[in-house]
Amino acid sequence: MQKDRFLALFGDYIEEHIRQNLSDGQVLSVVIEREARALDIEVDFDAVFPEEMLEAAQRSIRTLMRLQSVAIEPYFPKEAFSEAYFPHMVRALRRENAAANGFLNDAAARLEENVFTITLTHGGADILKDTGCDAFLRALVQKRFGVAVEIRFDGEVTVTPEAPAFVKMQEQADAQQKAEREAAKRKAEGDKLKGEHKMYDGLPLYLETAREILGRPVRNKPAPIRDLNPEDGTVTVWGDVFGYESKETRDGRSLIISFHITDYTGSYTVKIFDEKENAAKVDQAIKDGMTVLVRGSVSYDKYFRDYAIRPLSIMSVQKEKKMDDAPVKRVELHLHTKMSAMDGISDCSALIKRAAEWGHKAVAITDHGVAQAFPEAMNTAAATGIKVIYGVEGYFVNDMVPIVTGREDTPFDGEFIVFDIETTGFNAQDDRITEIGAVRVKGGKILDSFDTFANPEMPIPARITELTGITDEMVKDAPDEEAAVRAFLSFCGDAATLVAHNAPFDTGFIRAVCARHHIEYNYTSIDTVPMSRSLLKGLKNYKLDTVAKYLKLEDFNHHRACDDAKILADIFVLLLEEARKAGNIESIGLLNTALSEVDPKKLRSYHQIILVKNLTGLKNLYRLISMSHLKYFYRQPRIPKSELIKYREGLLIGSACEAGELYRAVLDGRPWDELKSIASFYDYLEIQPKGNNAFLVREGRVSGEKQLEEINQTILKLGDELNKPVVATCDVHFLDPGDEIFRRILMAGQGFSDADNQAPLYLRTTQEMLDEFAYLGERAYEVVVENPNQIADMVDVMRPFPEGNFPPNIPGAKEELREICWTNCKKMYGDPVPQYVADRLTRELDSIIEHGFAVLYIIAQKLVKNSEDHGYHVGSRGSVGSSFVATMAGISEVNPLAPHYVCPQCCHSEFFTDGSVGSGYDLPPKDCPHCGIPMKRDGHEIPFETFLGFNGDKEPDIDLNFSGEYQSNVHRYTEELFGKANVFKAGTVSGIQDKTAYGYVKKYLEERGRTVNHAEENRLTLGCTGVKRTTGQHPGGMVVVPDTYEIYDFCPIQHPADDVAGGLLTTHFEFKYLHDTLLKLDELGHDMPTFYKYFEEYTGIPIDSIPMNDPKVYSLLTSPEALGVTPEQIDSQTGTFGIPEMGTNFVRGMLVEARPKNFSELIQISGLSHGTDVWTNNADELIRSGTCTIAEVIGCRDSIMLYLLRKGLEPKMAFDIMEAVRKGKVAKGGFKPGWEEAMREHEVPDWYIESCRKIKYMFPKAHAVAYLMSAIRLMWFKIYRPQAFYAVYFTVRGDDIDYEAAVGGAAVARAHMNEVKRRLKEEKNAKDEDVLVSLQLVNEMLVRGYEFLPIELGKSRGSSYIVEDGKVRLPFSSLKGLGGAAADALEKATIQGQEYLSIEELQQASGVSNAILDRLRQVGALGDLPESSQVSFF
Repeated sequence: MQKDRFLALFGDYIEEHIRQNLSDGQVLSVVIEREARALDIEVDFDAVFPEEMLEAAQRSIRTLMRLQSVAIEPYFPKEAFSEAYFPHMVRALRRENAAANGFLNDAAARLEENVFTITLTHGGADILKDTGCDAFLRALVQKRFGVAVEIRFDGEVTVTPEAPAFVKMQEQADAQQKAEREAAKRKAEGDKLKGEHKMYDGLPLYLETAREILGRPVRNKPAPIRDLNPEDGTVTVWGDVFGYESKETRDGRSLIISFHITDYTGSYTVKIFDEKENAAKVDQAIKDGMTVLVRGSVSYDKYFRDYAIRPLSIMSVQKEKKMDDAPVKRVELHLHTKMSAMDGISDCSALIKRAAEWGHKAVAITDHGVAQAFPEAMNTAAATGIKVIYGVEGYFVNDMVPIVTGREDTPFDGEFIVFDIETTGFNAQDDRITEIGAVRVKGGKILDSFDTFANPEMPIPARITELTGITDEMVKDAPDEEAAVRAFLSFCGDAATLVAHNAPFDTGFIRAVCARHHIEYNYTSIDTVPMSRSLLKGLKNYKLDTVAKYLKLEDFNHHRACDDAKILADIFVLLLEEARKAGNIESIGLLNTALSEVDPKKLRSYHQIILVKNLTGLKNLYRLISMSHLKYFYRQPRIPKSELIKYREGLLIGSACEAGELYRAVLDGRPWDELKSIASFYDYLEIQPKGNNAFLVREGRVSGEKQLEEINQTILKLGDELNKPVVATCDVHFLDPGDEIFRRILMAGQGFSDADNQAPLYLRTTQEMLDEFAYLGERAYEVVVENPNQIADMVDVMRPFPEGNFPPNIPGAKEELREICWTNCKKMYGDPVPQYVADRLTRELDSIIEHGFAVLYIIAQKLVKNSEDHGYHVGSRGSVGSSFVATMAGISEVNPLAPHYVCPQCCHSEFFTDGSVGSGYDLPPKDCPHCGIPMKRDGHEIPFETFLGFNGDKEPDIDLNFSGEYQSNVHRYTEELFGKANVFKAGTVSGIQDKTAYGYVKKYLEERGRTVNHAEENRLTLGCTGVKRTTGQHPGGMVVVPDTYEIYDFCPIQHPADDVAGGLLTTHFEFKYLHDTLLKLDELGHDMPTFYKYFEEYTGIPIDSIPMNDPKVYSLLTSPEALGVTPEQIDSQTGTFGIPEMGTNFVRGMLVEARPKNFSELIQISGLSHGTDVWTNNADELIRSGTCTIAEVIGCRDSIMLYLLRKGLEPKMAFDIMEAVRKGKVAKGGFKPGWEEAMREHEVPDWYIESCRKIKYMFPKAHAVAYLMSAIRLMWFKIYRPQAFYAVYFTVRGDDIDYEAAVGGAAVARAHMNEVKRRLKEEKNAKDEDVLVSLQLVNEMLVRGYEFLPIELGKSRGSSYIVEDGKVRLPFSSLKGLGGAAADALEKATIQGQEYLSIEELQQASGVSNAILDRLRQVGALGDLPESSQVSFF
């Protein structure tokens, strides 16, 4: 073939900076392997060039030609070979043999005739020979240069096994062998996967893995989804599945299947509507995350309101996975998860799993300012075997910036040169001075001044001219920088002390000029910025004009050096006076120590990576994060340098990204000594790919990519000089390149103008990072692989919090619990206690104490007693009512024993343990055979195992409902019990929810004039969902740390939502991760205890005396007749408006359909109404079809276990089946092997098994019982004490009452109710739904014949509804717009019968606004009061 020049053929595929470092040459051969997409080129080059340029050229051609591999075989002129080529020989060898990484380090070479001698400094000659290194080098020289040489080794030729080089070589060899084994395993799997097939050209799909799910095999090549046209007819696409949904039609005969697919060019919806039998295979086969091929027709779906694919064929197919095939892998040391608020995009688990899949031995988690991803990282690491390096990207502030730099100790009345400069930019190396202004100050007075322009010999940027007013025309005839600076220094003299505002900037430029022109510079300088911060507290910032304004100095022409210098001189003189007063000093030598107090909140923050080495470091990091959130938070959680130094033990400090202190200093062109001073603080230095900082090029802050490379090379040079490792990181913010769209959307939503210019902040492979840093030559491997691995090896494997349970200690808790329980049990059931009761109590106490939960019970007992001592009952919720110990300890009023009678006088008892009675409340009345008095009926047969498991393997929760009015007192009492330093609110983390994410997506698309289909909208929404927005607190969760530990042994602490003013402290981690480690007391605020308190106050009837089995009360469940009204009058077939758990449309419909007759059936209703997929398409169908009754369907979780036990299943299996069903695990993944067989073997009917399959969540029976007891009590008051019922109800839940409807009568209430219903029919909204509930109660009360009394001064309360003469008096708060504070003020000013001569006097006494008085006038509440007390004589 005709020989072509290499650059003529391939130059367009080689990046410019690489091409400039290559020589040209004749192409000898080109071999193209189309199937493998490989290119081999032999070239006879004109001259030798570096090996790294050869590698870079191969990569560039491979990337730009989109090939799998490119190999360039170079040939060089024979005469060009010399020992100078040795480094390139070693680089080529290192790619083939790990031994070169250790033993050839620091080696030298010489060429004498045909002998090429390599002088070793680390030994290893025999190993190098044994591993074929000499043969490789000999062959390399022969092939490339046509020169035959003998390779010899001399110098330090032997090595011991302990030698560092040998150890390093062995480690690398071991790692390489391990990687080769992994690669071989993956290759074998890949070979097995691939077989004889090939991938679609350009698509990452293995065709031979395709398996039919629906229809015939797909033969056509898939088109990109973005190119789909609804008019295309039949289409073929591929995509990853997301948003899979399957639901039955109402008749239960068909399935509607809907899912989305994305090939990342776009997304589309696939919909199937078919009979169950036909659709079952699709329903079972397709899952979110899998990859499919789809062939079908595109049509418009009227229900969906978008186009969808109706599939003719669907095939599953496996997708090619990106892997890291490097022999020795890199370690990522800078990575953000979704916990980096509104910034990180990917789940922590996904990032860690990817690193583990790639064979990386470790990965760091470094979110912005927080550690909230640590628990998830720990769990994922445990599952994958990778080491997690715990860390944070902190917001570092240097609160130790000196005021004085230098050795001079000038007295305050000595001579100072106060100066300022203007420049073309911010970089002292690349930008130039345009003006210098200075004044001489001595004895507090200005003596003379200096001012000169300087010709920068470059154009002044427009933005600088706009800022300073200095134009190119003004400086064209000015002296050059050398002359200007020499003149300035001549003005200064030899011994003057310089003063500047932000002195490092001004002196940095002067130093740079001096360095360029060999001018001596050794001046002491004073920086008035930190001096102002120390002396002038409370300013919003310390810019020159801000300080001048604060000191009431005259206006000046800011950003002109001459004017800035003069105003600064005035400022400096005043600051010296302040310093004299504050520090009692007279010279500058003491300024740094006397004025050291600086507010870190006012300082500029920088990014900084902090990694944890060991457990000491972990605790120190938690201290620092806590301080940053509690003490130093200002827009960001800041970590002052002084605190970091104090708690540095066990930590590794890295210099971070472009926002780091070091990078900014390099960017600003700070002097080399200053850069070394900054870099010396860090344990390691960090560099990142050029793309991460490309915005600096766009903004004009650097000249181009070359300067970005130079900045990284400067940092590398600093590392060399200071002997600190330099590491290359990705600064990961999302997993894959395509994920940047999600970050783009979120940043656009926050108002970032450059949101669409996303940096490539994805997780890269080792080779990708080596390619990124190819310009560093052989140093690339060091910063990408060696140094990050070195850092990782310095870190211990650890957990972010200790393993085990750490309850607080209460001495004697076990004994106290036993004593309380047995005493109360004997009081209730007699002594001796009946065997059945004694067995249950003994079994529970033994299990509770054995598993360490006695303290939990005693704490709960003390909290309940404290509340009840103050007049507030406490309700229990959750499964705690399953515990008889909780009942006997006074924690729960739910009795979990079998239904029974017990005599309150002689304690005679009768138990029904055969399951024949569902609840003791359903037993018929019966007198005691001994005493002849009515016996108490109780017991609901709830197994204790629901609460604690069979072996204490279920972590118990004691959830207590305290009155919302008393909740804060309970929290304070908890602090009294354990000490304020040991009690914290349980923290929560709030991520972006679906609706909010959708809003961000819509806004993003609309602002850019883009429209996408529903499927793509859903994909974009899903990608933005879950990203952290803020933090919060559990509504009642109080976390207790044992007094032998500190909170920092477990996690940091912070303010919820970073609300510094609020004062609350929460755990930094979401408590769900600490659930098995620390005790959480659920001290929840609830309305029911408040209801109870007011009912007792209003009626004098003890709440626990209300009967649980009044037939009239039960009649309200199916008819309002007992209220004296008809269904038509109140628009309801039941009388349960205002009854918790019973008043909603859904539950009232269930009541009408199921018609419960007793308490046990009510328990079923409660369980069915709170569960997920327990009633709808499940129990309702079974009842409607007559398969079973309301009493027989599965209602609460406990009933499953009891039912299966009665059927004869083994107890542990019955418990496990209950747990799996109630958590939805059976619905999701089916029964575990053996479960269904055991159920059928014990004659569990088919309908029961199928019902279990549908359930996704179930309510605990104890919770249902507790809620129903409350509901029964409220219904009793509704029937027998109606005025008190309505007064109490509206006092507690009257926020949405309609005043006009209340006083206007039933007709007005009905009209208002109809209007609200009309609005709700048009558009659902929570506010109107709440108003409707209130109106329903108002209407019900009025049609029952009871009245509301209007607001009246002297009779109305602030917020309480009062029963007055059989009527309900409305309070001030019932008026819309009249808040609680104003209502209370009006009550205080009027309730004692105070008389006022005028509205004016009333306003003065109450302090309410004119708007509130206008509202009172409108409703006639002010009566005949005149406006003013003044007497008119006319």
